[in-house]
Amino acid sequence: MSDLQSLIRQGEGEQLEFKKKTTHPSRISRTLVSLANTHGGRVLVGVDDDGRVVGVRDAEEEIYLLRQAAEFYADPPLTLKIRELEEDGRVILIVTVPESPHKPHRAQVADGDWRGYVRVRDESVQTSQLTEKALEHNDQLAMPRLEKLPLNKEELAVLEYLRQNPRITLPQYMKLLNIGQRRAYRTLIKLTLHGYIKHHDKQKEVYYTL
Repeated sequence: MSDLQSLIRQGEGEQLEFKKKTTHPSRISRTLVSLANTHGGRVLVGVDDDGRVVGVRDAEEEIYLLRQAAEFYADPPLTLKIRELEEDGRVILIVTVPESPHKPHRAQVADGDWRGYVRVRDESVQTSQLTEKALEHNDQLAMPRLEKLPLNKEELAVLEYLRQNPRITLPQYMKLLNIGQRRAYRTLIKLTLHGYIKHHDKQKEVYYTL
């Protein structure tokens, strides 16, 4: 089995993303920024979501778009390592994004609209101001590596609440345990990063579910 196939078999996760192609610098910049803001990782361009090697039509154009995304659609700009690999006549790009010492990075999603992202399991999740502050101070408790861990009473209380209710917000959790905002947020983001709960930010107020 080739190194590429071994990598693909790992599946998408915290440090690995599959992309069929680079559609636009602003879209790929979110993935690049999320990896740099978390623990770094790789993007395989020319591999579809199912892990099938489809290859890229024009490697030079893909590399150009990736460089554009890293330099002009990420702030501060990112440094990428891009390697071309040929398998069964198809060209794949392995894009390595190191964990950044200059967090937080933001991606440009529209003119004048820059947003931060972190990697949560196999998704790029938009950050809040509190997450960005944690990243800025390199707060390891707020941004742990994904692993199973014993839960304390405050963390178990979130899961118990969510077994009986469809969702919980930061203010609800603060009120539930009578704790401050920073402490409550650190617990929620920790549980999210470890895969115990899911973070939702599409509506006006961020909320969490099982």
